[in-house]
Amino acid sequence: MADGAKTGGRAINAERLFFGTCFALVPTAASFAIIGDILGPLKAQFILTNYQVGLIGGAALWGMAISQILLGSLADFGMRTMLRLAFACHLIGVATMISASLTGASGTAFWVLFAGALALGIGNGFVEVAGNPLVAALYPEEKVTRLNQFHGWFPAGMVIAGLASYALGLTAFGTWEVRLGLTFVPILIYGALVLRETFPETEGVQAGVRFGDMFRVTFTSPLFLVMLFCMMITASLELGPMRWIPAVLQAGGIPGILVLVWISGLMAILRFKAGPLVERLSPTGLLLGSAIVSGTGLLLLSYAESGVMAFLVATIFAVGIAFFWPTMLGFVNERIPRTGALGLGLMGGIGMAITGLVTIPVMGDIADQHVPERLPVQSTVALLDRTAQSLPAILTSVPAERRNDVRQAITLSSKALGVYRQEGALPGNTTANALRALISSGVESPLVQEAQVLLGPAENYGGRISFRYVAPLALIIT
Repeated sequence: MADGAKTGGRAINAERLFFGTCFALVPTAASFAIIGDILGPLKAQFILTNYQVGLIGGAALWGMAISQILLGSLADFGMRTMLRLAFACHLIGVATMISASLTGASGTAFWVLFAGALALGIGNGFVEVAGNPLVAALYPEEKVTRLNQFHGWFPAGMVIAGLASYALGLTAFGTWEVRLGLTFVPILIYGALVLRETFPETEGVQAGVRFGDMFRVTFTSPLFLVMLFCMMITASLELGPMRWIPAVLQAGGIPGILVLVWISGLMAILRFKAGPLVERLSPTGLLLGSAIVSGTGLLLLSYAESGVMAFLVATIFAVGIAFFWPTMLGFVNERIPRTGALGLGLMGGIGMAITGLVTIPVMGDIADQHVPERLPVQSTVALLDRTAQSLPAILTSVPAERRNDVRQAITLSSKALGVYRQEGALPGNTTANALRALISSGVESPLVQEAQVLLGPAENYGGRISFRYVAPLALIIT
């Protein structure tokens, strides 16, 4: 659709709409990158397990599924309305997550963070609900290429947000709240760009496809159902590990957010230059090659214990996952066009739902199970014993606002020791949480440094093992 086309007598500025909608993916990308970068601080500040922060990180993804699955078909009734809803949810979600620090209790903070991430995810979903059919309507003759360019803004946004978050993290005021607050900037920019623009009708409306027919075609097409299943796999391979990469690698002393930025930068370049590759390879050939390369890269990443190795294998992983999402959407829209906005919404929604509800939390649970394997028992027991014995003596000298944190470290250390003395084995989550509580207690003691030395490699190992569990998914679609 060329610039100057009209709807209801008003001109449609296709290029402004395309750019503005592309920019609406930046808050989605920023929230993805920054939430991944702050999972470690959230675990430490609120004494959360990997599974719990996995639920928070996952909510930001499956929240997308709520808006995509339930409201994806409604894009035919107003794509601008969908973007207005996205704008509101983005603002509410970020503000709610930042407010978690005001709650005081870690249990309450978890639910506030969870609710904020969910609202943020719902907003991200509305961007997809509007963006995919809008791009298809604006550029009907080059859907796959333009959809790759549109979704190229997701990794491009992660590069921008990831670098900004990393730079802020090096400063004294780079708290997780400040880093997450960066997301407000692209939210306000895309709101100014598109919320007052005139939008075209979706392709389904232009073609006269009835609302009921869209549902019938979508749910009775064997090819669509197969692609829906494949989307669950490809989304899990792409988004599950990417959510965990910053926290997992950072625990091992590797700048994980920079590895994510590297992956995202490569993805952005490949998606922006997807045209010639799409012309040479069929979508099925492109997806098959992507599955093989991504599975190989992820398996190798699970063995990466140095920065050089992490960046090298992350390159392979990035090439593998770069074309998954937009090619899946473009394939469905080209081969089964009468599924319309509903088909695009279901594809994205199911992918996000499975990744957010299942893949990311399960990866966190796998990490929790394997963390104790890398905790040296005798050193850990000795540290817990000294924590339980020595911290009560300094409690009165600790600032009043930190005393609950210190008490929590004492309580968890004593609890872990009690289980060890009774059963002869350290309880995994309780032990890890005891070390996290000690690290975040704020006390000036060599015990804190010892806890960091013990917990970091164990967290890194558990996270890398979770990558190893996800990699074989690539075999299902090869």
